[in-house]
Amino acid sequence: MRNRINTIPREQPLGYRERLKILRDRKIEDTRDKASYGPFSDSDDYGAIMPPEDFSFTHYSNHSDGFYYGYDGYIQNFYKLMSEHPVFIDPCDAFPNRWMNCLTWLRQGRRFNPDYSYDYLKPEQELYGIVPGIGSDAHFGGDYQMGLDLGWGGLLEKLETFQKKNPGKDEFYETEKLVIRGIQRWMERTVDAINKALETETHPDMLINLREMRESTSYLINGVPQTLRQACEWLCWFNMASREYNRDGAGGQLDSVLEPYYRKDIASGRITDDEAKYYIACLLLNDPHYYQVGGVDPEGRDMVTDFSELILEAADWLDSSCNITVRVHEGTDREFIKKGVHYLFKNKNGWPRFSGDKALSEGFMRKGYSRELAVKRIAVGCHWMSLPGLEYTLNDCVKVNNARIFRVALDEMMKSGVPSVGRLWDLYARHARRAVEVTAEGIRFHLKYQVYNQPELMLNLICHGPVEKGLDMVCGGAEYYNMCIDGTGIATAADSFAALEQRIETEGVLSWEDMYAALESDFQGPRHNYIRLMLAASNRYGGGDTRGDWWAQRISKAFSEDVNSMDNEKVKFIPGWFSWSNTIKLGKVVGATPNGRKNGQTINHGANPHPGFRKDGALSAMSNSICAIQPGYGNTAPIQLELDPNMAGDEEGIEKIADYIRTICLKGSTLLNINIINADQILKAHEDPSLYPDLVVRVTGFTAYFCLLTPEFRQLVVDRILRAS
Repeated sequence: MRNRINTIPREQPLGYRERLKILRDRKIEDTRDKASYGPFSDSDDYGAIMPPEDFSFTHYSNHSDGFYYGYDGYIQNFYKLMSEHPVFIDPCDAFPNRWMNCLTWLRQGRRFNPDYSYDYLKPEQELYGIVPGIGSDAHFGGDYQMGLDLGWGGLLEKLETFQKKNPGKDEFYETEKLVIRGIQRWMERTVDAINKALETETHPDMLINLREMRESTSYLINGVPQTLRQACEWLCWFNMASREYNRDGAGGQLDSVLEPYYRKDIASGRITDDEAKYYIACLLLNDPHYYQVGGVDPEGRDMVTDFSELILEAADWLDSSCNITVRVHEGTDREFIKKGVHYLFKNKNGWPRFSGDKALSEGFMRKGYSRELAVKRIAVGCHWMSLPGLEYTLNDCVKVNNARIFRVALDEMMKSGVPSVGRLWDLYARHARRAVEVTAEGIRFHLKYQVYNQPELMLNLICHGPVEKGLDMVCGGAEYYNMCIDGTGIATAADSFAALEQRIETEGVLSWEDMYAALESDFQGPRHNYIRLMLAASNRYGGGDTRGDWWAQRISKAFSEDVNSMDNEKVKFIPGWFSWSNTIKLGKVVGATPNGRKNGQTINHGANPHPGFRKDGALSAMSNSICAIQPGYGNTAPIQLELDPNMAGDEEGIEKIADYIRTICLKGSTLLNINIINADQILKAHEDPSLYPDLVVRVTGFTAYFCLLTPEFRQLVVDRILRAS
């Protein structure tokens, strides 16, 4: 058992805001502790804390390679972990425990069950720089409402009911029942720990809190949440257990999910607004899952209420990293957008993000789905949308490296015939099509065999279908299979096409042979460096109605057509443009390119242009360019913005940014990720991250404490921010 020991004098009252201040300070301490632990580097700001030094977990193996796979391997280890997991109590917190480990990490990077080989796909995956997603986990969203309606006890009863209806599926049902019993066992041990904490606690406010914590946790072992506190705590338990299982970070429509409990509590006089904000802030502290607020319902009504605003206020009280997304539609209250912008600039923690309902909903409807479903497909991931509990997606796990494809096509052309931009496009299009085909083949392999590798034991419980059918979400349990395929390197490829067209074919100031020799030398020497500068100064994507923009639109349109053509009766494929943290990795497999980029350097970030796309770095031009290359079928191509804190220093500045966000969302933006960063501060933090342990940056779709980024990753963020500023 691990407990926080209070040193606050008994006579000092501890109100809700004072408790959150203490919790935030302790989170910074925990962040310092995590800086030396590899799994926390270059990823989300998880709510996890370091386990005690004397804690170790020895995994059960069901395979000759020493690791674990399938139902047996994962349930044996999950139940064991739940039985041994350290218990953590902080009397300032509304909710007990933190997660500290993860079965995915314990596999030490082992990706897929070796009994099921996809070696036949690897040569072309390597050729095209594909991140295949095979063996990836948890990148879809569950339906929290199902869990809140049933509780752990009700979920157990549901499993037993459908086990009787589906003979021959005992392995599935017995496994899922053990999942719940493992969590209940952890909760029972937690109640014991709270009792021990009560024996030593002396502060009167903390004694009251611990007693309420004990009552809530004891009830939730089998009971159905009835109050806002119980609902938030149930979400914490699910989130922690799901993180322990496979890092699942998908949240839900937080305002809609929690508002009924809030209304009931307020009407009965059980809580105040300040108490409600305290519970929500503690939920956000427990783990920064991806939550959406606002949006539009199927009848076209704005979903923003005073409770939606209260969630933003709670996040402001916490003043930490949060992955909250505001869904913007034509009828969104302008004041609500302004409130989001105010907190974005006030706290400078990368939240909220803003997603555009128009392009997302209309795009998803192009896949044959109703508007009712489309508006329910919400932002619950790094850059991705999901129908809670209904679809399996592999969102954010699959990447096609279009910059690599460009270089493959260029090399083939230069070695085999007369070069031209037209011929290069034909070769590029052929290779891009084949890359998508190979990627889709990999996804089909994953769908067939992932259940023997890592079943989705946690998310199965709150999805519609798995329990009813006795089938895992990955292999028949889901109602819809909408598989994400993200393109990457769009600016790298588009700028390269535009540079060749401009400098060789339009202006005639450079030959194909000299260009290619410069690339092959990695622009070494004065002559080749001059060529690099010439190419880099060509028309760029992001400049606004440039040839680079034209090529980017052509690339995106072709990519979407290729991805959509992979559909069959059971599986649909949905295109996006997003590189996530693969920006560095994907660049390392791409040789020098005709946009002036050197061998191994990063490709462009997501859908953003390369830095330096215009001398003035015009925000409107870049935003319009990214809107123009949206994939158009319900997945995102985010706009990543790095803004100076002074841009919204007064009410007029906030109004201008809010109007920009609303306009760009209505114009076709699917997602805006925004950093508010002081350039001088980021340079000092890069030199010595320990100086700024509370500095949060939105690295890409996710936020992270800057001190938890590796030097290479910090450099990527620094370069992007400094060039933008």
